[in-house]
Amino acid sequence: MFFLGNILLNHINLNPIYPESAFFYCVVVTAYLALYCLQRMGGFIVSRQSGAVSVNYERNGSAIPKWALIVAGICWGAYLVVSLGSTVIFNVNAYRGQMPDFREGEFNADVQLVDTTQLPVVDLEMAKKLADKKLGENPSLGSQVVLGEPTVQMVDGELVWVAPTYHSGFFKWVTNLSGSQGYVIVSATNPQDVRYVDSHRIKIQPGAYLFDDLSFYARFFGAPFTGLTDYSFELDDEGNPYWVISTYRNTWGFRLPEATGALIINAETGERRKYDLDDLPEWVDRVQPEDFIIRQIDNKGEYINGFLNFADKDKYKTSPGDIIVYNNGDCYLFTGVTSVGADESAIGFVMVDMVTKEPTIYRISGATEQSAQKSAEGKVQQFGYYASWPIIVNVNGTPSYFMTLKDDEGLLKQYAYVSVKDYLVVGVGESVPEAKVNYEKALRQNVSSDTTITETTAKTVSGTVQRIAAEYSASGTVYRFVLENRPDKLFTAAASLSEELAITREGDSIRVEYLDNGAGLCEVTGFDNLAFEQK
Repeated sequence: MFFLGNILLNHINLNPIYPESAFFYCVVVTAYLALYCLQRMGGFIVSRQSGAVSVNYERNGSAIPKWALIVAGICWGAYLVVSLGSTVIFNVNAYRGQMPDFREGEFNADVQLVDTTQLPVVDLEMAKKLADKKLGENPSLGSQVVLGEPTVQMVDGELVWVAPTYHSGFFKWVTNLSGSQGYVIVSATNPQDVRYVDSHRIKIQPGAYLFDDLSFYARFFGAPFTGLTDYSFELDDEGNPYWVISTYRNTWGFRLPEATGALIINAETGERRKYDLDDLPEWVDRVQPEDFIIRQIDNKGEYINGFLNFADKDKYKTSPGDIIVYNNGDCYLFTGVTSVGADESAIGFVMVDMVTKEPTIYRISGATEQSAQKSAEGKVQQFGYYASWPIIVNVNGTPSYFMTLKDDEGLLKQYAYVSVKDYLVVGVGESVPEAKVNYEKALRQNVSSDTTITETTAKTVSGTVQRIAAEYSASGTVYRFVLENRPDKLFTAAASLSEELAITREGDSIRVEYLDNGAGLCEVTGFDNLAFEQK
């Protein structure tokens, strides 16, 4: 009975307003009535003949009570009526209106200018490989634990992937009842920054046993009568591990689930608390399940002109992929939207706040994410690299896709920018700054009447180097320097831009061409060390 209860509590809640719970109650009531009727109408007789035991059922002539049939009929009838009544046929407005009306956004005002040092170059696939490699550096640890699914998040202002450790089996759990040891942090912006943190234990985890199992613990101790979904491993700004589980309710019968808040469980201590959307801790990045958001956007586009819109007038749908992005410190789900029937052009892009569910649409027509991937791959087709799923960034006022280019082993090889409005405008490079410089050159060469480029005209300045330093990462070497006559400007230059960068020192006279984004950050597009020439 304990294991039966464990299975049931892992998969359903005890509130009959949820479809899985209602179905379960119908089955339980029907089974109970069936057993009652069998007992009332007769009984089982056990007999032994020649050493063999036989069980036979003998009726006593009683009929099935009508009230039992009525009760069972009421249960199943109510379930079927609510299920049918929950469909779009009976309330198309509920399906269309679950996602609030889009706010018309202004791309340049809402999306911050790209900072090449903060672009997420590590995707989920690479995060898994890097985390596994870090775990494999400790053979004794690798035999005790396995890694869970990495989750991208902002921790104390740093964008990272975090993967918890799990017990590798029953006996490992028995010998480590205090929990598996630690988690792995992979920087989303620097593939060389991978850290194993062993100062915390993960006691509550998926696949554990008895009360340490996450889903059982959350259901039995945290929210027995509440819908739970989207289990996410997150850290607070001090590095303490938590499980953030979205709570939800159905807004139309058994359909249209809507996030209501979160159940947050301390993975070390099991301490738990339910939060509404308006009182979540500040470190919680998201509580809106991605599949909820995508389904609501699709419903809004599918039923924009009602249920019987056979001509598909004004219909739209989301792109076949989506991605989590951070802008100005907030977490958003980003996806393109295309007209129904069109698969090569986007009519705009939607960013949805993953806490408040506030949607913003940017009506920028252009290439879809898949088209941008193909364009970037075509630029390096001689190498056979494939592109990661792109994110949209603001390059000097121009909506642009950014993606990484990887080889068949999943290793980062190059980086690419593709214009949203014209996917033939591509810039690639072996470092992020180099790719951006090449992309900006391509933009200036392909300016069209409907393209808005803010402050992309290259400026020139000469001066003496006050400070200079090199930053090394897997995305390439980048030099940063300040000029004595421009102390308010921080210049950034890719090492591949000029061989003279490597020999430049404080006190050298230089001349640079650069693009100023207006925030004091300058991308160098041309570099000349005058002191070297004089020698």
